[in-house]
Order: sequence, then C-alpha cells, then structure tokens
Amino acid sequence: MSLTPTRIHHLTCATLCPSLRRVPGLVPDQLVAHVLLLETAEGLVLVDSGFGTDDVAQGGRRLGRAFVAGVGPRLDLAQTALHQVRALGHDPADVRHVVLTHLDLDHAGGLADFPDAQVHLHRAELAAALNPRLRERQRYVAAQWEHGPRWQPHDAGGEDWCGFTAVRAVGDDVLLVPLPGHTRGHSGVAVRRPSGGWFLHAGDAYFFHGDKKRPRSCPPGLRSFQVMVQADRTARLVNLERLQELHATRDDVTVFCAHDRAEFLALEGVTD
Repeated sequence: MSLTPTRIHHLTCATLCPSLRRVPGLVPDQLVAHVLLLETAEGLVLVDSGFGTDDVAQGGRRLGRAFVAGVGPRLDLAQTALHQVRALGHDPADVRHVVLTHLDLDHAGGLADFPDAQVHLHRAELAAALNPRLRERQRYVAAQWEHGPRWQPHDAGGEDWCGFTAVRAVGDDVLLVPLPGHTRGHSGVAVRRPSGGWFLHAGDAYFFHGDKKRPRSCPPGLRSFQVMVQADRTARLVNLERLQELHATRDDVTVFCAHDRAEFLALEGVTD
C-alpha cells in the first residue's frame, strides 16, 4: 500500500467576507479556506480541514461573535470537507490522515467530521492550542477537538526540502515544513504532485498572492491583520522572505496560501 498521491483535489472549505471589504482597496472582497484532498492507494489525506459540520450547525456561535463579525464566514454545509469528500464519490471513513498547517479555528473545524483519522501537526502548535497564552485564546476553539483526535505531533528536526527543514508527515510525499510566525507551531505542507514537482500549501505564512513576490504587495488591511495576529514577528518575516525566494527560484514548486481566492481559482481546475 502507498500514501503517494495519485490525484489531488483543490477544495475551498469556507468563504470569508471580511467586514472591512466595504472600504475599497482595504481587503479583498472574499477569502477562501484552501484545502487539499489527496487520493492515495491507502486512502484519503486532507491538508487542513476548514470549517466543519458542527461549526455550520451552530450558526457560527462556536466560532465567536468577534470572528463572525470581523471575518464574515458564510457557513454552508456544502462547503465542508465532509460533504465535498462525499460529493467526489468517496466514503469519509476513508480519510486516514489530516495534515494541519495549524489549529486556528478556520483550519481545524473539520477534524470532528473525520474522527478516526490521524491528525499530523507540529508539536509546538499542539502545545500552543492545548495551553494557549492569553492573547492566543480567541484563535483556538477547543470544542473543535473535544472528540479526542488521534494526534500525531511532529518535532522540528528533519531533512532538507528545497532549503527548508521538513518532516515526513505521511510518508515521503507529504511533508510538514515548519514555518512559525503566524502561530508558534505554524507549518507549511509540501505535497508531491503526480504530474511532477511539488505543491507547497503555505497555510497562513502569508495571505495574499502579492506577498510571495518581490517587491511585495498586499492590501493594507490584510497586511495589518497579519501583524495583528502574528505570534512571532521576526520568524514570520524571515519565513516570508524564504517563501519569496522559493517562489522566485523554483519552477518545480507551486506555492500557495490558505486564503487567497485568486490562487485557489488558478488551481481549482488543475488535474494532477
């Protein structure tokens, strides 16, 4: 049996309509929650999980008033990973692994929909979520993992991948790439493409497609938001520079973040 991806699907498991969109040019009108579904011979693998069915069922109450008011999630059962896995003809029980960039509430909500899956993440991220500091408490919603996930934490040490330290999360073809800064244990997830090369899901290491370019461009409201929620400014900026370098120099690596709608639309129809 093999966990090498034979097909990769690009899903959006949330639509976000920030309240600041009413001010022209401040933030994009819409953001997404870019999730990967990997088909392998041994089962299915999710990279991130977006909002889950319980988040939708509770009408956003579980996510908190401040988040709902500021970020404006459109809670739609059809967008949950569970429903999209079914729509693609798969049994949700076949999701064997979930690999998380981090445990923010818009990335971890779907965990309870796949209770038997192993959940891979950086050990520092799990520690932060289970014992959050005062200013971290709003970003983590413990109810999203009260079912008791099968945590598989990974340490930072590992092997070289394109100049980054990487850890084999799910075999040789799905790697956890530590990119701390947005949160204490934030990571990217590198996935080998069946057609050749790699995808790097950079999570929330940046928020806008212009962030990964030189010179950098980003709507001012979104740029300020990244500063406001960062756990470690120095680490975040260092990793952003490294991602810019990777994007500029490696044609075999496609870098994208979790929330940029233009990046998602460019990849949505890609068949791998």
